[in-house]
Order: sequence, then C-alpha cells, then structure tokens
Amino acid sequence: MAGLLPVDEALSRIVGAAVRTDAETVPLSEAGARVLAEDLYAKRQQPPFAASAMDGYAVRAADIANVPVNLKLIGQSAAGHAFQGSLGVGEAVRIFTGAPVPAGADSVVIQENTIAHGSQVEIKETITLGKNIRKAGLDFQEGDLLLKNGRTLDPSALALAAAANYPAVRVYRQPKVAILATGDELVNPGEVFRPDQIIASNTFGLAEIIRQAGGLPIDLGIAEDRLEALSEAVDRAVVAQADILVTLGGASVGDHDLVQPALAAKGMKLDFWKIALRPGKPLMFGRLNDMNILGLPGNPVSSLICGHIFLVPLIRAMLGLEHHPNLRAAVLGRDMDTNDQRQDYVRATLARNADGTLTATPFPLQDSSMLKFLSDAECLIIREPHAPALRAGTMCKVMLLR
Repeated sequence: MAGLLPVDEALSRIVGAAVRTDAETVPLSEAGARVLAEDLYAKRQQPPFAASAMDGYAVRAADIANVPVNLKLIGQSAAGHAFQGSLGVGEAVRIFTGAPVPAGADSVVIQENTIAHGSQVEIKETITLGKNIRKAGLDFQEGDLLLKNGRTLDPSALALAAAANYPAVRVYRQPKVAILATGDELVNPGEVFRPDQIIASNTFGLAEIIRQAGGLPIDLGIAEDRLEALSEAVDRAVVAQADILVTLGGASVGDHDLVQPALAAKGMKLDFWKIALRPGKPLMFGRLNDMNILGLPGNPVSSLICGHIFLVPLIRAMLGLEHHPNLRAAVLGRDMDTNDQRQDYVRATLARNADGTLTATPFPLQDSSMLKFLSDAECLIIREPHAPALRAGTMCKVMLLR
C-alpha cells in the first residue's frame, strides 16, 4: 500500500511534536502519580531527634558494663511525650519505640532483657554503645536532595515528600485531552437508540488510557456527521484549552468522513494520515495552533490499540517522561500466516509456563470491531511488515496490556 507511513515514523513524529506542559502547585494530598517539576530538598532532618528503635529502657552503656545491675527508674519517654529531664549515673528511663532518647542516655536496652521492680529496673544483659537508637538525621539531613525534577510521585515518593515537610509540591500540569466521538450512528450508554444505531464505547476506554498515562480526559460528547456540528465541537476543545484533541472516526475520505474538512477549515496543519498499521490504518495527526490533533479510527479495537501505541507516548512526552512499552518474548501458541505490508498488533492470551517462559496464543478472529477479544487479551503479538509465516512453538514479540 503505497503512501502508508511506517508505525515507527508515525510515532516519532507524534512524540516529536510534544511540548512539555507548564508547572502548577498542588497539595501533596492531590499529587499522587503526578510528575515533579522541581527538585525537592529536605526542609528538616529525619528523624529530627535521636529516637528509640525498640520498647525498653534508655540507659548509659557505662552503667551496664557488668550485669545484672539495678538502675533507678526516673520517668518515661513516649512518642510525642518526651522525658523532659536528664539521665544521670545509675539511672534509667522507660522508653517506647519512636520516642526521643533522653539527654544523658546513649543506649536502649530492650524490655525482654529487663525486670522492673517498682522504682528500679534490673538490666540482665549488657549492650554496645548506641544500641537500639536511631540517630538524628539517620534517614536524611536538612538540605539533602531527596527527589529530582521529573520523578513520578508514587507512594514512597509521596511519603518522603511529606516527611521532608512539603504540604504542597510543584508538578507538571496534566495534559488536557479532549475526546470527540463522531457519527450519526452513535448514542451514549442508556440512551434510547434506533435499530441502525450503536453504543459509543471508545470514549470510556480511551478516557481510562488517558488517566493512566497521566492526562486529564475531557469528554466532548458525540458530534453528528455535519460540518457545523464538528466545527462547534472543535471550538469547545479550544475553549477548554485542550492540549490534545482526539477524534474518533470520520477521519478518512468517504462521503460521511468530515473530520478532516472540519479541522482544515479551522486551520489545522495536517502532518499525516494513513499508516502501515493493523488495526488502525486511518490514523490522522496534525496541529491546530497549540493543540495536537490525533484522529483515531472509529472501530473500538482500532481506537484503543492506537491509544496505547500513540496517545500514551504523546501524553508522557508532554509530562517530560519517556515511554517504554512493556515488551516481552513469548512462545507462539498457534500457527500464524504470512503478514502483509502493515505492522500487525494481534490480540492474544498469555500463559506462564512451568519453566517461566510465556506462551502467547492469538485469538482466531481479529476483527477490529470485536471488543470482547480485546478485553480478554493480556497482550498484543507484534508482527513486522512482511513477516513470514510462523509455526506454533517459535518465538515472538508481545506487548503486555495488563
């Protein structure tokens, strides 16, 4: 098929058009999975004081060099309730995990090695100096670089930022991705529909792909196959300040495919349409002022697979992140015929064998309208253009979907 753009070239052009979003400050409680837009330096040391690592007794190591020995119990130190005095020769303080070590103490004896007798405690075993004490600043010191610009705030990074005393952080703004379904045949789930209409499903799957990639989906609804309706929908994307407009269907050149003309009338600069891909040949990419335009096929499977291949890398590039699809080697579970000139992404199940290898078995039907097989698929078998026929048992490359 002359004129079809290779998948790798299409992906390169799409990612190359990405412009990183600006930064915004958000509360730490709302920063999960967001991408840091600044380096984070510790605003305090952690722990802020020498703390006990165990329940037991704070002592001076010199006082328990010879055991057993009885020490005078002069008080206790608990988390949030430090002992206010100072420990002297022959004295001990009852202490609990996480509590500040009293002044004068240099070690903590665990309670299993002691016997309390009213105002005294018997120490039965000696310990080394500093035993069971977490030093002040053991985790990090004030001013230490803790998290770098570009780090995704996963659970451990969020906890670290909180421990470093950050109530809010600077993160890159989530790319706004407007989704526009097109076609007179579409209705929303739950709506009354005619016998010649179908339920619009692509929007829901793509919205979740966008969220998982770090974007913010905006549902523009369904536009009728009229230039005026499409033009109004594009205007809504502009008003919403969308960074990306994803159109679903209508991007080809048939009598009812009006997406390209509607966008061209608005001033879209078309980069390409039609790529050497199955499913998803009628894929369009262009730019309207500052907004990237990604026109996906209307068939549900095609649009979702193209979302994984092209939309996710674009969103991540706008967040300053690289995208590395989860590719694995697998044993083919069923014979496959010779491939044509399009790169093929074949829906398949995935099984782990006793020796740790994976077996990918393609579904017998690969029609791009069949959502159930895509829902059941754990991976996509990637076949290069003009790939020869393969027998079951040979190795293949797969992209994991979940």
